[in-house]
Amino acid sequence: MKNKVKPMAVLKNGMFTENPTFRLVLGMCPTLAVTTAAFNAIGMGLAATFVLVGSNAVISLLRNFIPSKVRIPAYVVIIAAFVTIVQMLLKAFVPALNESLGLFIPLIVVNCIILARAEAYASKNGVFASLLDGVGIGLGFTGAMLIISTIREVVGKGQFFGMSLFGDGFQGMAILGLAPGGFITLGLVLGLINFIGLKRKKKGAQ
Repeated sequence: MKNKVKPMAVLKNGMFTENPTFRLVLGMCPTLAVTTAAFNAIGMGLAATFVLVGSNAVISLLRNFIPSKVRIPAYVVIIAAFVTIVQMLLKAFVPALNESLGLFIPLIVVNCIILARAEAYASKNGVFASLLDGVGIGLGFTGAMLIISTIREVVGKGQFFGMSLFGDGFQGMAILGLAPGGFITLGLVLGLINFIGLKRKKKGAQ
């Protein structure tokens, strides 16, 4: 008898337990590159979520028909189809965001987060569970991108979603807008999360 899908457990797993950025440390290229602004981070996160949900559902539907020897190329073709849809929608309705994200939208095709979920989850579970997994992982990725981009934009520029927070006299940390700033912010956030996790484990062990 198949185990009943627990929607909240699947969503929580993707958002927290197996958060692709803070737990699995996947998808670092877009995480470091587009998190200079919260607007870009949200756009990238939602685009990846759309691709995750769509590709997970289709791969789950076809999992019994795709020969194991060609499963990875088949997954890439399916993912590429959804990435093309996303790019067309962005070009049509949000051209400014499409221009800001640039090559990182087509590069979703080879994003290790999406390929990993296709191989580890969608190819082994039903459509409903795979949809939920896509939503959970997508929200976890989007949330992580938003946290990192908020720190970089607020501390680095004194802005949030492009709006000035501290006035014209604010002198931000310009390095946070550069590549080293992405690594520094990610490292600090990961360190804080691990510190909190260790504290909770110690409390649980007492």
